[in-house]
Amino acid sequence: MTESKKKCPECGMNHLSWNKDKGEITCQDCGLVVDDKLFDFGPEWREHDASDVSKRRTGAPITYLQPGVSTEVGNKSDLYSVKNRSQFFRLRKWQRRSSTSIEQNLSQALTELKSLSSTLSLPKSAEEEAARIYTLALQRGLVKGRGIEKMVAGSIHAACKLCDIPKTMSEIATATEITKKDIGKTYRFITRSLQIKILPTDPISFLSKFSSALNLSHKTQTDAMRILERAQKHKLLSGKSPNSIAVAALYVSALMNKEKRTQQDFANVARVTEVTLRNRYRELITELGLKCKKRVKKTSRKKATGKTVKKASKKTSKKVAKKTVKKSVKSKTAKKKK
Repeated sequence: MTESKKKCPECGMNHLSWNKDKGEITCQDCGLVVDDKLFDFGPEWREHDASDVSKRRTGAPITYLQPGVSTEVGNKSDLYSVKNRSQFFRLRKWQRRSSTSIEQNLSQALTELKSLSSTLSLPKSAEEEAARIYTLALQRGLVKGRGIEKMVAGSIHAACKLCDIPKTMSEIATATEITKKDIGKTYRFITRSLQIKILPTDPISFLSKFSSALNLSHKTQTDAMRILERAQKHKLLSGKSPNSIAVAALYVSALMNKEKRTQQDFANVARVTEVTLRNRYRELITELGLKCKKRVKKTSRKKATGKTVKKASKKTSKKVAKKTVKKSVKSKTAKKKK
């Protein structure tokens, strides 16, 4: 029994006792049970030596990336201590054969998933969500007849959309040897079969990624965020890819803040063509009424007219020379005939 500093709500006295066996706090004066749902978070036994640490039954929580403790007969390092090696290899072989096809498929898919998520530098939450989606698909028999790599790529793409991580399908395709068409097909098949409701990706999530790649200032990023918020109010985001509309808003804000970047730089970062960038740029300017001028080299009218006159004179001189050559050839041929 130990006395605590709490007061009894009934009599207001401090004489409270804690019963460890029952998990209750009672008042010694009036007998009121103050609390009766206490948990003992200490160990189940006392540790006298360092060897008692192995008695602990607690460990890391079981997740979808680590579905359970799989049994394995020995390691390669145990070969040196084992006398009968043939029996050792036989036991290992039968242990592998006894494991089910689901366990083998899951172990192979999880290694593929971890390597792909490390190349894409995904957080643990997205990796765990992708593993959950793949295990559900495996339990319902959706992996049969389809490649493990394709299903892993489709589940990672679905997890990125659920966790609002700015990863496009082309980035996943470059990290793997799978085309965008196959990834999109498996992604749609997984979401349709598992009835996963995925909302469209917010283009604001792409701004920090694109601005850091282009070394743009924070002001341009905040201005682009405001432009996207205005575009969302005017319903300009429907039917457009989020990365293209995000990079167009960044392009507009960069022009407004006078930061020199080419259209090709913006298009390469977002992995879109320059034509789509210009189309989204025109839509934002016309619909939102933004005043933004593209940077054009200023040339005086006199110099421009002089250049055009020189070009025209060169063209006319070439035409006159060709006509004179033709006339001289015709006169020579007529003389020869005579």
